[in-house]
Amino acid sequence: MEDNIFSTNQDIGVIDVEDSIKTSYLDYSMSVIIGRALPDARDGLKPVHRRILYAMNDLGVGSRNPYKKSARIVGDVIGKYHPHGDTAVYDALVRMAQSFSMRVPAVDGQGNFGSVDGDGAAAMRYTEARMTVLAEELLKDLDKDTVDFIPNYDDSLSEPDVLPARVPNLLLNGSSGIAVGMATNIPPHSLDELVDGLLLVLENKETSLEEIMTHIKGPDFPTGGIIFGKKGIIEAYKTGRGRIKLRAKTHIEKKPNKDVIVVDELPYQVNKAKLHSDIADLVKDKMIEGISEVRDESDRDGIRLVIELKRDAMSEIVLNNLFKSTQMEVTFGVIMLAINNKEPKVFSLIELLKLFLNHRKTVIIRRTIFELQKAKARAHILEGLKIALDNIDDVINLIKTSADTNAARDGLMAKFGLSELQSNAILDMRLSKLTGLEREKLEAELKEILELIEKLDAILKSETLIENIIREELLEVKAKFKCPRITEIVDDYDDIDVEDLIPNENMVVTITHRGYIKRVPSKSYEKQKRGGKGKVAVTTYDDDFIESFFTCMSHDTLMFVTDRGQLYWLKVYKIPEGSRTAKGKAVVNLISLQADEKIKAIIPTTDFDESKSLVFFTKNGIVKRTNLSEFKNIRSIGVRAINLDDSDELVTVLIANSEAGESYEAISLEAQNEEQPTELIIDEAETSDEVDETSEICGKMLFIVTKKGMCIKFALHKVRQIGRVSRGVTGIRFKEDSDEVVGAVVIENDIQEILSVSQKGIGKRTTADEYRLQSRGGKGVICMKLTPKTKDLVGVVMVDEEMDLMALTSSGKMIRVDMQSIRKAGRNTSGVIVVNVEGDEVVSIARCPKEEVDEDMDSEVESSVEDSLE
Repeated sequence: MEDNIFSTNQDIGVIDVEDSIKTSYLDYSMSVIIGRALPDARDGLKPVHRRILYAMNDLGVGSRNPYKKSARIVGDVIGKYHPHGDTAVYDALVRMAQSFSMRVPAVDGQGNFGSVDGDGAAAMRYTEARMTVLAEELLKDLDKDTVDFIPNYDDSLSEPDVLPARVPNLLLNGSSGIAVGMATNIPPHSLDELVDGLLLVLENKETSLEEIMTHIKGPDFPTGGIIFGKKGIIEAYKTGRGRIKLRAKTHIEKKPNKDVIVVDELPYQVNKAKLHSDIADLVKDKMIEGISEVRDESDRDGIRLVIELKRDAMSEIVLNNLFKSTQMEVTFGVIMLAINNKEPKVFSLIELLKLFLNHRKTVIIRRTIFELQKAKARAHILEGLKIALDNIDDVINLIKTSADTNAARDGLMAKFGLSELQSNAILDMRLSKLTGLEREKLEAELKEILELIEKLDAILKSETLIENIIREELLEVKAKFKCPRITEIVDDYDDIDVEDLIPNENMVVTITHRGYIKRVPSKSYEKQKRGGKGKVAVTTYDDDFIESFFTCMSHDTLMFVTDRGQLYWLKVYKIPEGSRTAKGKAVVNLISLQADEKIKAIIPTTDFDESKSLVFFTKNGIVKRTNLSEFKNIRSIGVRAINLDDSDELVTVLIANSEAGESYEAISLEAQNEEQPTELIIDEAETSDEVDETSEICGKMLFIVTKKGMCIKFALHKVRQIGRVSRGVTGIRFKEDSDEVVGAVVIENDIQEILSVSQKGIGKRTTADEYRLQSRGGKGVICMKLTPKTKDLVGVVMVDEEMDLMALTSSGKMIRVDMQSIRKAGRNTSGVIVVNVEGDEVVSIARCPKEEVDEDMDSEVESSVEDSLE
């Protein structure tokens, strides 16, 4: 064999290092899996827990015996059975004594054994322990040859391979552990429910999971809490793996002008002190709004974590934010992995129940055999004594005439046909046994023993009798341990949504140049007459200003499109609500924007129907249409929405319904993978400004306006639907190099009216049919006659009787105007004063739903400017 760096020549031959490492690691892995990290499926104990209980049993520290120092117990365990560190053994002992870790503790601890706040236990020299009644039930009948014993680590002693376990401890107290390449996480359960489930399986071996779950409803954690939904429970019980949603149990206390949230029970294994700290940090960082104070009022009577709310905070919304952002809601991942026949396996609930019943059957059979052998041995002795009493004179004479004990024994065996054991028992018999009363006792005992032998024989021959014993013992355990359910199970977790608790109201959302966003109920802005001066909409820094605003509903979804062409999602109600003059919250704290990425358009939508499309309009006149359904599954890092030229940027994005008969088939699969090269759409637009005679007027149309007062109207279907990462096509060409697109709308029909507003607050309503239909890509026609008194065009909106106009100025003022109060005018006119800017300028306009006008409104201002600008 050729030598290499992985081989070593020795006298005994060549050893392949690679094979040696594989073998050694496999041995180590199995040692950890079998001997340390995973519980046995029968008694639910890991080796360290089993050895602790066995050592305590040897020391005689039962539930009615005095406590012994934990250090003494740990010393015995590591010295006799568990050759590992004392810390590992003590930690295991401590956990078995914690009522918040174990559903029914196996160790009764005296002293500091830790707390739900994460406090560690006192040193083992300060604490004392003894077994609980549960531990005694696990060890019961251990001395009756019910289980196998194996040598300890140095072959000097023996220890049980498994405990008899009259209690289904694996499911009762659960187990968690990480081995090599595998892990287990079994939740605890109510003993009452487990016994009922075991009795059902015992009665009918073919019982279904649905029938069992009428008794075993789900996990029952020692800290209580609420489980939401049965889907995860059913999956875990059926396959051995599942995810369970677990929430803290709370109630709301009403105080004058505010609510108080009180946490009564915590999810399993949640650190209360850390939860308290986490809530305080979230409030400090303004990640959760509406909380004024958090304090811990817990005492020996139970948990009480008090969360006081601000005066105007909604307790339901704050509570749901706490569930989402803190460990007041956790996911318990169930992995029911355990050891059976020295092999790890993931078990279903029914398999674990049947394994326990089979284990109990084995224990009962072995116990019965042990008791039968003991009874037969005693009957054999009693029968010999009875023969001696029946022939007492001959026995006495034989013994008197014998030379020694051996001769007497041999004589008894020869004359009466006794065995050596019977002969020895006769020789050891006291003279007091010769009285008449003792003779009657012996005969009664013999009769009783013979009846016992008959009963034990019957048990071994009848499976029904064995099952009856199992049933009786389970009922006895249930009666001894009162274990009612403390974890509540609530159905239909998926139906519980924070949106159900939030009113769907009209909102005005504003975003500033520096990226501060807020939402304000639209009723906060009172409607004014044409020419009003408006109200302050936001307080900004000197170097900041409101860049855009729009109106929407609380339940709508906002789509943020950035200068890099990325699109992000955000629910409107997740935007912090502020006062009319509040600055708002930095949008980077709400969505995962990249460094230097800036939002260019925000689009509200109620759904992502395939019958709708998203139409993008850029400053350089590019138009792109993509089906809305392509944006229904958005990752936290966003998705690519449009490919922009270096000198271009988004102006607005609109939602349009697709034309009748227009089909959408995944955009011919183009540009579906963002890793593919960017698709470039060839611009086939006509360059003339003539009317498009090939289009039908009844279809939807796109209307684009520019800063210099030009506009173009063309059919929607002239912009075909393309992929998310495409560039788009030309919508309008400019007459002046300094011109750019400032707004766009979707026109349903030509009887609709279009409202346009300039920087100086001049506006007008114009019927759509006054703008002729052109081919896409033309230079357009005049939309508004611009003068130094009007300055440049700001934008356009569609007139709606149910909508008001909202205009925003560069100083941060916002005015709300009834669109019907604005005069209609022709295409090539300027219009009337809509907003009295007085040295200010309009920077943005939008529509909002109508609100009732306050009769006592003192902000109403009559316009003092004549309408001579027409």
